Amino acid sequence: MLISNGKQKLTSFTKNYKEAVIEITSGVWFVFGVGHSNAIFIEGATSILLIDTLDSLERGKKLANIIRNHTEKKVKTILYTHGHPDHRGGAGAFSESVSEIIAFEPKMAELEKTAFLKDIQTLRGARQFGYALDDNEAISQGIGIREGVVYGEQRAFVSPTTCYQQDKVIREIDGIQLELVRLVGESEDQMMIWLPQKEVLCCGDNYFGCFPNLYAIRGGQYRNLATWINSIDFMLSYPAKYLLAGHTALIQGKEKIHEVLTNYKNAMDYVLNETLKGMNEGKNAEQLASEIHLPAEYADLPYLGEYYGCVEWTVREIYAAYLGWFDGNPTNLHPLSPEQKASKTVKLMGGKENVFAAAQTALKERDYQWCLELCDLLIQIDIDKTILEVKATALEKIAEYETSANGRHYYIACAKELRNKISKEFPDNDVVL
Repeated sequence: MLISNGKQKLTSFTKNYKEAVIEITSGVWFVFGVGHSNAIFIEGATSILLIDTLDSLERGKKLANIIRNHTEKKVKTILYTHGHPDHRGGAGAFSESVSEIIAFEPKMAELEKTAFLKDIQTLRGARQFGYALDDNEAISQGIGIREGVVYGEQRAFVSPTTCYQQDKVIREIDGIQLELVRLVGESEDQMMIWLPQKEVLCCGDNYFGCFPNLYAIRGGQYRNLATWINSIDFMLSYPAKYLLAGHTALIQGKEKIHEVLTNYKNAMDYVLNETLKGMNEGKNAEQLASEIHLPAEYADLPYLGEYYGCVEWTVREIYAAYLGWFDGNPTNLHPLSPEQKASKTVKLMGGKENVFAAAQTALKERDYQWCLELCDLLIQIDIDKTILEVKATALEKIAEYETSANGRHYYIACAKELRNKISKEFPDNDVVL
């Protein structure tokens, strides 16, 4: 979301990530702010059960020291709430003591041949997470402190030894009763863990303390929003006294948990329903993305700020998932190529010089989105150093308005890539803006 004080809002939200180790109830500790993700460790009769392992080997070792400071028992069991690397990158720190690592198989397998997209998804993922940015540029990763990999730390993955294909499993491990449920939402293998003896519900990444990534700008398969909403409904059926998420702070108290999860679910449901309603009325994705916003009753809640996901991106993803690329306008069945359209549009606007002058004026007037769109028209026709420089500057400026850490990272990372391109391909020419 672009707003005048976007950077300040994200910075203020990020100040919440102060390191803390909290024994929320007897024998259950919540580890917050030590890694990009959270971890939970539970004391059994003779051993420790660990839910998630933080995001790097170095942070996993720090987690191991934290556990040793609270108990002499060894970690024997690890449960992965899901397979994302920021939740299992520290597993190697526990290899010597662990005897079982539990996870769920994805409910739906990824599309065949997705591996062909490895390079572009890696590039876009690095932009989204700000891996090439410094701390001042990146601030945070929205739902937590920056991953250890940006500081040269290593991931140490260890594969699950027990991988369930059914949706629900009841276990007792070292005296601790566990109900494990596969709840599809942020991922297809998402695990909810209910500890009935402790009244603790661990929900993984199906709840964040901000608007969720219902669409990741790095690209990926559709995250079925209706299914995610149903998963939150299922979570609401449990009488939890403590809700522990894979990111952001714990929520305590049955009434508070019910209130937060209900609002979270309703906000997602609102976006889905309004988008589908508008689609049925014949509106296209861009119309709907510009029209649909969270009502104040949700937008003003501290746990629904757009610091990670974005309503606008979600609307476009819903449109693509339900109706595909075609917006119903026959003009768009066989559109001009981007190069043809840019050439004809620039000619109609009086030529490249006029368009570039308009881009410079937009930059000076802080009309950064319009500046970017004008630059892209020119870039389709000819890659010129001065145009690239103006676009890079506009990207840096618009990033200051972005509340989403992912969006901010993407703007700044692309600006840096453009400046690197300029230095390599146009090393001898000065640019005057």
